[in-house]
Amino acid sequence: MRYRWNEGQQPENPPTMPLQGGQPYPSQPQSGPYGQPQYGQQPDYGQQPGYGQQPQYGQQPGYGQQPQYGQQPQYGQPQYDQAGQYGQQGYQQQGYQQGYQQQQQGWQQEPVDFGAPAAPPGRKGGKGWIIAIAAALAVVLFGGGAYALVASGVLGTGTQPHEVLPGNTVGYLRLDLNPDAGQKAALLALSNKFTVTKGKVGEDPRKSLFDAMKAESEDLKDVDYAKDVEPWLGDRLGMAVIPGATPDQPGFAVAVEVKDEEQAKAGIAKLMKEEKYGLAFRDGYAILSDTSENAAKYATGPTLAENAAFGEDFASLDGEGIMSFWADLGKIVSMAKDQLTPEQQAQIDKIKNARFVGALRFDSAFAELTGRLRGAEQLTEGELAGADLSKLPASTAGALSISGLDQAITKAWADLEKSMGMGGPEVQQFVEQMKQQAGIAIPGDLATLLGKNLTLAVDSEGLDGDQPKIGVKLQTDPAKAQALIDKIMQSFSSSGQPAPQIAKVPGDGVLTLATSEDYAKKLNEEGALGDSETFTTAIPDAGNANFALFVDLDKIEKFYLPNMQGDEKANVQVLRAVGLSGTQTAGEASFSLRVLFN
Repeated sequence: MRYRWNEGQQPENPPTMPLQGGQPYPSQPQSGPYGQPQYGQQPDYGQQPGYGQQPQYGQQPGYGQQPQYGQQPQYGQPQYDQAGQYGQQGYQQQGYQQGYQQQQQGWQQEPVDFGAPAAPPGRKGGKGWIIAIAAALAVVLFGGGAYALVASGVLGTGTQPHEVLPGNTVGYLRLDLNPDAGQKAALLALSNKFTVTKGKVGEDPRKSLFDAMKAESEDLKDVDYAKDVEPWLGDRLGMAVIPGATPDQPGFAVAVEVKDEEQAKAGIAKLMKEEKYGLAFRDGYAILSDTSENAAKYATGPTLAENAAFGEDFASLDGEGIMSFWADLGKIVSMAKDQLTPEQQAQIDKIKNARFVGALRFDSAFAELTGRLRGAEQLTEGELAGADLSKLPASTAGALSISGLDQAITKAWADLEKSMGMGGPEVQQFVEQMKQQAGIAIPGDLATLLGKNLTLAVDSEGLDGDQPKIGVKLQTDPAKAQALIDKIMQSFSSSGQPAPQIAKVPGDGVLTLATSEDYAKKLNEEGALGDSETFTTAIPDAGNANFALFVDLDKIEKFYLPNMQGDEKANVQVLRAVGLSGTQTAGEASFSLRVLFN
């Protein structure tokens, strides 16, 4: 089925466009996830800066020591003329380059409309650009060995997609397949760890990716990379969602970096085949949309880079990575406000000024997805307790810590009761039983049980025995919490149900529960998990986290590796650990998800 812009149909076939992009990183702050302990056992990459002895991230090229690029505009307080074209633009970004200014003359060539009749029924045809490129991104980042193909590019500079896409963009995705030297070395190291990617880096990563996609798509069988693609395809790509005439029909624009406009026109026409699209050019990019009118409109006027909120949000990232993304959540939601109920609208008001920004990046030891929510309202009341997993026992195999559950259950109880009503009489009966038989006041007592912080831990010792070591550490009033737990245990007994055997050890503002007395005491003491290099890499800022999840896969792999074999087993063995951590305040939240490799 051919995807048509006007009809919103989804394509059935793989994408028809090879993609690649590249960009240097902005300067990074000296704190945050990339100011963490060194990883002394990493491989030496010869003359590659930032590797060898594996220094901290604040010193890697592309993070803290990124050189200045004379043609790279920065964000801050843009200036442009009343006609919407570029005038004298001044950009500033704290931590990158003070007082740097750039003059940039905006221009746009006459848009070209490449219209053609739709493919006849049943023909396996071309794809819409948005869907095709979105699918290609998935192939590049997650499919087989495709992501490893980016590792052999050269450092790129110049105009970025957000410098040519419209200023009223509400959603943005940027793909950079030509990152700085440190990122490329990290990708190369990671690609060689997996059997599906080892040795598959070609001299031209774009060609390697194109060949892989051509093998999966009939639409590319008559397209020659050297003749039809390589002469014009650049290194970067950006996708934008733009408010449309109606909420259910937003506008879309794709910015593809090109090296030669005339060859790009011919090459894009061959890739798109009969698909209707509009094409315009701006500052070294092809701007594609559903019609020539929209392409022309999106290729003029203020750009996303001139949006002050966007600039501040991107500057808050610790490096834009291989892929970065941004969304103005309030404006996106407002596009569908007519379809929301009053109750939903009240909840949405908390994010009416919120934006979300994030990035995907790589190190030789891990891959990281990071994100930040900015400008929200009433996310928390007061300062949340810490969720520091570093003080757990060194033998911990996995742990989860969450702060603020007491606040959450108190504020959301009314809505939860409505949800439980939809869950059927069994759910309602259980709640009533807890209230009447156990004498538990809800939500007050439940908030006491959940505490200011709840930490669940599983020890690696005894996992293959009859009694695994599992415990919960509650930051709460220990006397009140213990009395409530005793009531619940008595409720089980009075109803004829066996009560679980739980060891309880109170502490200073803490109550620890566990499957054994010894493990409860062990959890109640200060442990040395924070001395583990695996842990500190997975959870880079444990002391400041409000929520955290850590799983040491090396400590539990004996339970799943025996059921695997061949390449599957070899590739899974590469996985070392997983860490998720983040912070939350009244108006902002951030997270870091890391997957570590052996």
